[in-house]
Amino acid sequence: MRRREFITLIGGAVAAWPFAARAQQRVDRPRRIGWLVGLAEQDPEVQRRNVVVVQALQDLGWIVGRNLHIDYRYTIGDSQSFDAQAAELIALAPDVLLVNNTPATRALQRATSTIPIVFALVVDPVTSGLVTNLARPGSNVTGFSNFEVSMGGKWLGFLKEVSPRITKVALIFNPSTAPYVGLLQSIEAAAPSFAINITRRGVADATELEFAIMAAGRDPGTALIVFPDLFTTDHHEQIAALATKYKLPGIYPYRYFAAAGGLMSYGPDAPDVFRRTAGYVDRILKGEKPGDLPVQEPNKFDFVINLKTAKILGLDVPLHLQQLADEVIE
Repeated sequence: MRRREFITLIGGAVAAWPFAARAQQRVDRPRRIGWLVGLAEQDPEVQRRNVVVVQALQDLGWIVGRNLHIDYRYTIGDSQSFDAQAAELIALAPDVLLVNNTPATRALQRATSTIPIVFALVVDPVTSGLVTNLARPGSNVTGFSNFEVSMGGKWLGFLKEVSPRITKVALIFNPSTAPYVGLLQSIEAAAPSFAINITRRGVADATELEFAIMAAGRDPGTALIVFPDLFTTDHHEQIAALATKYKLPGIYPYRYFAAAGGLMSYGPDAPDVFRRTAGYVDRILKGEKPGDLPVQEPNKFDFVINLKTAKILGLDVPLHLQQLADEVIE
């Protein structure tokens, strides 16, 4: 007799089954992930991340359409938009929530204190208030950050090697969406060793963004560092185009900035981070508590140089940097 037919025959007798049998039934049911994506659905980066996560989960035995279902919600709006999308996902009663930026993680955290949340590519989750301790988050939230303390010095070092005459760096970020404190401290601590002065340029919309980059371009000896946050990610093509227009060398947090025309990018390998989130999702679905899973820093970084942009800016990229890069765009 088939299992489905057997379950139909016994009907109400389920209530009398031993506890272990009922537990096994719960384990066998398809599991549900809710994914709050802080990018537009049509963004190519979204599709790349989705493919990586689905494949990594499949490698761990979780097959979409068989024993796993994933619900997606996309938004690049304000906190109200995130809150609305978070509420929709939670109404679907997911077993785990996956999320990939700080504002979206905050929205989920406001909406539930019980459903496990796994975040990816969050800057400084302690300072952001997402967790109180990296080693033992102790709540329903854990995940993977996109920052390590030496990153600021590496950004400055790469800029100085490519453009030795720079004496100032303008930091581009949105104060309302960027948890920038840790990155800022990292950069400002390293700046004196490179004889560089730091200028903070907070921007909240496209108009302010253009004004900030234009002002930096009119200040001789200035370069750009663009922080990783929801706003800069959404405007990465505009940022790269403006930096080229105003002849500003710049370094960016992710490869897709360099692919869009930015001079250089150095930051965590985003697909690798999302591949690792699948491991945490798997462990939680198998019964581990998110509060017992340490928040992890990135352990794989991408360094990308766009030689076409370097030529436009009149810069000669040293050969040893080209050899060091993971990718050179020509």
